[in-house]
Amino acid sequence: MILPIVAYGSPVLKKKAKDITPEYPNLSELLENMYETMYGAHGVGLAAPQVGLPIRIFLVDTTPFADDESFTPEEQKQLSSFKKTFINAEILKEEGEEWAFSEGCLSIPGINEDVFRKPTVTIKYQDENFKEHTETYEGLIARVIQHEYDHIDGILFTDKLSSLKKRLIKGKLANISKGKCSAEYRMRFPAASKKR
Repeated sequence: MILPIVAYGSPVLKKKAKDITPEYPNLSELLENMYETMYGAHGVGLAAPQVGLPIRIFLVDTTPFADDESFTPEEQKQLSSFKKTFINAEILKEEGEEWAFSEGCLSIPGINEDVFRKPTVTIKYQDENFKEHTETYEGLIARVIQHEYDHIDGILFTDKLSSLKKRLIKGKLANISKGKCSAEYRMRFPAASKKR
């Protein structure tokens, strides 16, 4: 089932999410719905807070980037087969020299800005069977993981922009929270007028 994605301005997007246990109700159904929601919105990542749940889960599937000619054949191969569920994740290390890449977010439709992030990330997490892993990723995969991880810490990519950039997009962000934006997927807006 496709879930509505909560828009910029929703309090859940600013909350630090909580860990879950294997007893979390209907977890496999939730994960299935989250994947369906992400694919329906043509996203490469989705975090539980984006569907209104303050829990530490996010998904990543970088397949859509595999056709991007700006990546080396080796990178394209990695991107084409990277699909993972991260539960109760904790970033242990971010390393290397920061690089910029234009990021967007399903909760902030129509806004893309360059965000600086470190190229290598080491993360500890549990998979959908609660088996624990510690892995290191690089490049675009690392970036998508960092972007989604920020969501479970209550951080949006717009929080990482310079104060000038933030001022320039302030009006757009206010409009998104009121529902004055166009997205090709279902959304829930915090400040949309309740009157019909």
